[in-house]
Amino acid sequence: MECEYFGICGSCRHYENGYEAQLDTKAARIQEQFASYYKGDIAVFASEQEHYRSRAEFKIWHVGDTMNYAMNALARKEVVLIDACPMVAAPIASLMPKLLQAIHEHKIGHKLFGADFLSSQSGEIVVSLLYHQKLDDAWRERAKQIASVLGISIIGRSRKQKVIIGADFVMETLNVNGRSYRFKQIENSFTQPNAKVNEKMLSWTLDQFEKGCGDLLELYCGAGNFTIPLASRFTKVLATEISKNSIRAAEENMIRNGVENIAFVRMSAQEFTQALDGVRAFRRMQKIAIDTYELETLFVDPPRSGMDEITCNFASRFNKILYISCNPQTLLVDLERLGEAYSVVSMALFDQFPYTEHIEMGVLLQRTHH
Repeated sequence: MECEYFGICGSCRHYENGYEAQLDTKAARIQEQFASYYKGDIAVFASEQEHYRSRAEFKIWHVGDTMNYAMNALARKEVVLIDACPMVAAPIASLMPKLLQAIHEHKIGHKLFGADFLSSQSGEIVVSLLYHQKLDDAWRERAKQIASVLGISIIGRSRKQKVIIGADFVMETLNVNGRSYRFKQIENSFTQPNAKVNEKMLSWTLDQFEKGCGDLLELYCGAGNFTIPLASRFTKVLATEISKNSIRAAEENMIRNGVENIAFVRMSAQEFTQALDGVRAFRRMQKIAIDTYELETLFVDPPRSGMDEITCNFASRFNKILYISCNPQTLLVDLERLGEAYSVVSMALFDQFPYTEHIEMGVLLQRTHH
């Protein structure tokens, strides 16, 4: 990737010797970090080298009467004004200068301090404009004109206010092992930021299981990104997530993709453990015939903090655990918590975040003894 802000902008920190060199460095680091758990080859899945991020956030910086996109500087003590970003998906890169010009021409830049972009691979875009002032009817009319001309959806956000022009989501199509999946991805909710690498993650995940693997429990299911493709490998799937919006989107996505063997439940990992063990009764579980599930496989994709000790203790009941991690440090902690009862069967590195230190990993664990 060619970028005039390398070495200045704080977003991309590893760029010397090119993309392949930074990916090799990541792979070597992971091989060393996890050597005590896995001696085999770690599968490495590369990213596109530019235009790979379908989700991006920029500051809006005012200098006199002009507005600029801005990012934190590498030193973190100041900002870098930018005209373009080759990291973002091509539809976002194309839109950025046009949007700023339209905001200026329609005079809705006052007290605007941020712009968040969400794009699908087909080019649908939602832009969230963040303000330090209340948005009125005049703002709404001007934003409608911009959205119409640019062919996008716009969301205006200020304190305790959300004004939607168009939609607050995009429809994404992911191609996995010869099948296309359609997902509703909601603005301001978690979605995988690198669509092409996400497709590779899903393909690798499916390859870890054959059809007819019994029933699956998934914790932290989000909007069903992994859940819905995985349903093809299992008889029944029970999936939990704490976010109401994500659960609603997951249920829509299940119907949209013609999948019928998933039950989604809105509860945290800890709450589900309590429900399963009969410690607490939850109305949300009333329609779930939990006794009919034979849950031997667990899938988890936790936040950067990983699983807590209680959830790890719960996970240790399962014969197989597939763990997707966005933080190798917390993954190491959780592997130690799970102990010697499990062995690592396969491991993968997914380069979701090129030119940064961040690493996404996949680990399949098999119980070896009780």
